[in-house]
Order: sequence, then C-alpha cells, then structure tokens
Amino acid sequence: MRDTLVLNASFEPLSTVTLNRAVVLVLQDKAVVEQAHPGLRVRAATVVLPVPRVIRLCRYVRVPFRRQAPWSRRGVLIRDQHRCAYCGRRATTVDHVVPRSRGGADSWLNTVASCAEDNHRKADRTPEQAGMPLLKEPFVPSPADAMLLSLRAGERTELPGWLAAVQPAA
Repeated sequence: MRDTLVLNASFEPLSTVTLNRAVVLVLQDKAVVEQAHPGLRVRAATVVLPVPRVIRLCRYVRVPFRRQAPWSRRGVLIRDQHRCAYCGRRATTVDHVVPRSRGGADSWLNTVASCAEDNHRKADRTPEQAGMPLLKEPFVPSPADAMLLSLRAGERTELPGWLAAVQPAA
C-alpha cells in the first residue's frame, strides 16, 4: 500500500511510497518529515519517529519533463474516482466514448470509468447514440494530478494546506 507522499526538495510532488520506504529515507537522512499522522509513532530500540504522511527529499532530484501522465485503465479509474461517468455508481470497467471498433483510441480523452451495466448497455455506440450523456467530461491529468489522485480520498483531504494549490479539482 502506498500511503506516504514524497516531495522533491523544491516541494513538488514526486511519487507515493510505502510507509517502510518512507521511514528508511528519513532514517538515512535523505528525507525529512513534512507532515505526520497525528498520534502515531514508529518505535525501535533507540528511535521514535512520527509516522510520515508527507516527506520531502533533502536533495533535489532532477525529473525528466513529462507533459502528461501515461494512460492506463487503472489511471482512468483513479482519475474518475471509481465513479461511473454515466450514472455515478461505483465503476469497475473502462468505457471508450468513441468505441475502438469505430477508431476510438486508448487515450485520456476517449475513456471514462463505467459500471459494468452501463458499459454493456452502451455497447458499440457513442453516448449520443445510446442516449447516455456523460456526467463529467474526460480530461488529461498532469503527472502531479495523477499522482495526487492515486492517494486515497481520505489521505488527499488530510494533506497540508500549502499543497492544496497542486491538488486536482474533485
């Protein structure tokens, strides 16, 4: 489970890591805890450390520029917060707005999260032909947005206020 946000030395979001990896980075003095879970501690024989929610690297890591996050089915479900684009119920599948059989691509703007019933009902048609309007238009998340969206909803709401400017709109 990835539940610790890693920030670059410049405070830009880089990734999420497991609790174990975050603790190792802090103990090796490669990162500092920016925000901790209140009241939770990691205890060892000689060390007591707050359980990190957000850590920041001590040295700047150069990251190759990436304009958009790579497309994936899991990424579409996360972007749409596992909500069906047609009815709003829990989504378990990915639907192509323009079906692949009609030239639709696997892309951020052509795929939406969908429940199995609506995906089956829409079948090989566009939303207009099926009479199923989209509740939300698909969008291309930035890499930082995609990474923040991958955090569980409860973890996103508990992020520090200064990171709110980077958080994607719900």
